[in-house]
Amino acid sequence: MVYGKSIELFLVNGSAESIITAELSNWNGKAIKIPRIEIANCGREDIAQVGVYFLFCKGDDGPDSVYIGESENVKERLLQHIRDYQSEKEKYYWTTAVIFTGRDLNKALIRYLENRLVEIAKSCNRYTMLTKNTYQNTVVKESQKASMEEFIDNIRILINTLGYKVLEPVLVPESENENEESDDKLLKISSTTAYAYGMETSEGFVVLKGAKVNPDTYEKSLTKGLIKLRTKIFDEGKVKDLVTTEDLLFSSSSAAADFVLGYSVSGPQMWKTKDGRTLKEINMQETGA
Repeated sequence: MVYGKSIELFLVNGSAESIITAELSNWNGKAIKIPRIEIANCGREDIAQVGVYFLFCKGDDGPDSVYIGESENVKERLLQHIRDYQSEKEKYYWTTAVIFTGRDLNKALIRYLENRLVEIAKSCNRYTMLTKNTYQNTVVKESQKASMEEFIDNIRILINTLGYKVLEPVLVPESENENEESDDKLLKISSTTAYAYGMETSEGFVVLKGAKVNPDTYEKSLTKGLIKLRTKIFDEGKVKDLVTTEDLLFSSSSAAADFVLGYSVSGPQMWKTKDGRTLKEINMQETGA
């Protein structure tokens, strides 16, 4: 059974563009979101504690990227990142840091957290990962490991609430008792040269890994934005031998259909369940139209 969560967000300087703290009820951890330009002059004690941190870089043309790290004094480590960029030791420019601290964290535990968070972020594949090396063999007690896995679950909740889906898979795995319901939600689209399975989610429409994509693109039929997106997905290596290598998220079922087929169609009419119902028919039934 899923229970609700109570989260307290506090705009430290009265602005969502400045420092924000986020806390879960009955948890001794805390999240602090802080812009790069405010770190040097920030006198808060909580950002100078033991913790893990995420540095978010906004790509102009390429994908967004993230660096995940740990430190016994997070503020000093972030200042070192800034100094390294100024001296050209680091090539990436991050704009926002999200820090997680906790009352009982120590060096061994934050090394464990860093490694696990990097593993999870890589598997979710939402951001390009900038972290190169982590301590993969950190020894912690069984009880500590359990506590840190719970800490990670809370990090997932708070960082998602703050607007960063770095630890959120594109398609959330269904539990065993939901498999039958999941099959009913599975949709298929096909043509003589392409086919794919997909599913509606809270973020849009996901084309599942293993889809076969039409090698041809009918540019007069597609929007410029879709042509650019299709090229970008190919360039990023997410399609090999015309088969998608990962789950891909699109803004709508039509955008997903256009990507697979290579020409413009109506997604609600083209995506169908195994018993032949269209996505449009399903949505009309759900809304009572």
